Amino acid sequence: MQQYSTEAEWRDMIQIEFSEEEIQQLNYERYHHPHPRVQKKMEVLYLKSRGLSHQEIRRLCQISKTTLVSYLRQYQQGGIEQLKQLNYKGKPSQLNEQVKTIEVYFQEHPPRKVTEAQAKIEELTGIRRNPTQIRAFLHRIGMRCRKVGFVPGKGSDPDKIEEQENFRQQKLEPLLEEAKSGKKAVFFVDAAHFVHRAYLGFIWCFTRIFMRSPSGRKRFNVLGAINAVTLRSGERHQ
Repeated sequence: MQQYSTEAEWRDMIQIEFSEEEIQQLNYERYHHPHPRVQKKMEVLYLKSRGLSHQEIRRLCQISKTTLVSYLRQYQQGGIEQLKQLNYKGKPSQLNEQVKTIEVYFQEHPPRKVTEAQAKIEELTGIRRNPTQIRAFLHRIGMRCRKVGFVPGKGSDPDKIEEQENFRQQKLEPLLEEAKSGKKAVFFVDAAHFVHRAYLGFIWCFTRIFMRSPSGRKRFNVLGAINAVTLRSGERHQ
């Protein structure tokens, strides 16, 4: 690389003219671009557009002269779009070769925390990575930290569904007809309960997991009733 005797000489050799629109875009991208390295590139060129010396830009951005020249040349070659190109291939992760083994295990044993996943991956593969790398790997194979859901224990039982339908047709509907004719009074009754079910947390998984749990109807503190015909309501505190 050609050497320049003074800062002024070096700065004069890399002359860039910026339009007001380009300056505004650089100012926006230095805060809002999703990649931190691209943000730094935008910051460097924004400071250049404001007339700061190269020495001051390097000091503020904590970069070398070589890096600064690289960023300036990129901008000269392709503008802001060129700055967005990272062109970094990196080294393939060793964990990529173990994806199937890890996926099969975590399908059956989803980890609660990244540290738990970290320990299990090391046990399965002999490869140790820090929590940040493990979190990125879990995202890469399609896992997310999702809240566990639940369905009522009998809600999907075909026999229970059939029993409820028979009750509706054979008992409830005839009673409602008698109530409409004034022969009987039918009330729909329900209670307000303290929570009596599983407390759900978050877990790393490929799809949201549902578990069986009590529905929360075994304890109550207020009993309410509504007349099925008049729709008048009443309540009783327990």
